[in-house]
Amino acid sequence: MPITVLLVDDEPLVRAGLRAVLEAQPDIEVVGEAADGAAVIPLVRQLRPDVVAMDVRMPLLDGIEATRAVLRTVPEPPKILVVTTFENDEYVYEALRAGADGFLLKRARPAEIVNAVRVVAEGESLLFPAAVRSLAAEYGNSRARALMERAALTEREAAVLRLMARGLSNAEIAARLVVGTETVKSHVSAVLSKLGARDRTQAVIAAYESGFVAPA
Repeated sequence: MPITVLLVDDEPLVRAGLRAVLEAQPDIEVVGEAADGAAVIPLVRQLRPDVVAMDVRMPLLDGIEATRAVLRTVPEPPKILVVTTFENDEYVYEALRAGADGFLLKRARPAEIVNAVRVVAEGESLLFPAAVRSLAAEYGNSRARALMERAALTEREAAVLRLMARGLSNAEIAARLVVGTETVKSHVSAVLSKLGARDRTQAVIAAYESGFVAPA
């Protein structure tokens, strides 16, 4: 089955460019388009895409609020890939905090666009660039530090979280720690549970905001 994608951007040329790049791949299908975040929820419910590639800045409803709305109201929501012009955009970081799963620059090369969709769809690694890691560290606070302390991660869970924060997939973490992939999945699940995180992105944000992991 192909990875199905919904494109959401107020610029028709951007949508056309993304569609051309993605539909050139045999394993990706663009199932719909929208020009604003306000149209996302009905289209997600109708089309059931695997991934929503969503501009972070739009006139009526921006990508942050659209992300929150999708995750709050849609059962089994799609993965959300934030698309933006600037990598150090605080809107991007707020979208990730709201629950978006990854990050893509509009100027990315075709191969990077395709890879971003596949990575987000698989859900086993992160698109969390250096600029966004720095923003996360700047948002550091005592609440995040207290959350990390209460989590009381084991030594192995802590190691897994550090590697997650570097963007490694489960298979890459397994190779680094010389354990099986299923073991890594168990550790990832434990980390998410202890941190009360919805997904890997939320866990990694907590790691940076608490100072548990420092930006490179």
